[in-house]
Amino acid sequence: MTLIDLANPTRFLALTARLLPWLAAATVILLAIGLYQSALAPDDYQQGATVKIMFIHVPNAWLSMFVWGVMSIASLGTLVWRHPLADVAAKAAAPIGASFTFLALLTGSLWGRPMWGTYWEWDARLTSVLILFLMYLGLMALWRAVDDPSRAARAAAVLTLVGAINLPIIKFSVDWWNTLHQPASVMRMGGSTLDKSFLIPLLVMAIAFTLLFVTLHLAAMRNEILRRRVRSLQMMQASRVAFSSAGPREGSASNEVGAA
Repeated sequence: MTLIDLANPTRFLALTARLLPWLAAATVILLAIGLYQSALAPDDYQQGATVKIMFIHVPNAWLSMFVWGVMSIASLGTLVWRHPLADVAAKAAAPIGASFTFLALLTGSLWGRPMWGTYWEWDARLTSVLILFLMYLGLMALWRAVDDPSRAARAAAVLTLVGAINLPIIKFSVDWWNTLHQPASVMRMGGSTLDKSFLIPLLVMAIAFTLLFVTLHLAAMRNEILRRRVRSLQMMQASRVAFSSAGPREGSASNEVGAA
């Protein structure tokens, strides 16, 4: 099945109906394995048990940027390729991405308190992630504020592509500026600096959270398609009612003219 085939909402709904149970099961299994391995991971010699916040914080931080990347590709689909489901994909992903970003900020603050002595610092990495969170909220507000779905889709697509500039700023902020946040320790030239006892549980949790996003995203896209179908049916019914109520009035008016 190609992307062109998935442009048909009915085929997409049929595909999600088959995939969602398997994705949900795989997500639960991997999350259970990842949490078990995270609990068994040793304490860090400097950070102690607080290092285990990493197993929740890092996957959420990765996904906060990954989801915006997905939305950026969907925005290109809206503006360039006019894919029928591109706007659905972007709109469905925004609340999920906002949730991941909020959790990244929350867990980062909890992790920063014992390490930095404060819950928050206007650090380059923290500030750029906060801006990302505000952009997610702004996109969600834009979709709600504009009544015309096509206009809302185009405006949101443009804003998403402009906001993608923030992604490399978040990624390289620890290299470009002197920040409290530690530099990259997993995806870096020369390989990871993490010991296997930390790296393996972290990668399992990252895959589990990614599967969680895919599962939630497909479910949200399905719900958005169904919501739009219901809205279309309601509008069609409202127009029929308006037409039927206007019909007798026009007929009675023409009869009065004929009688005159």
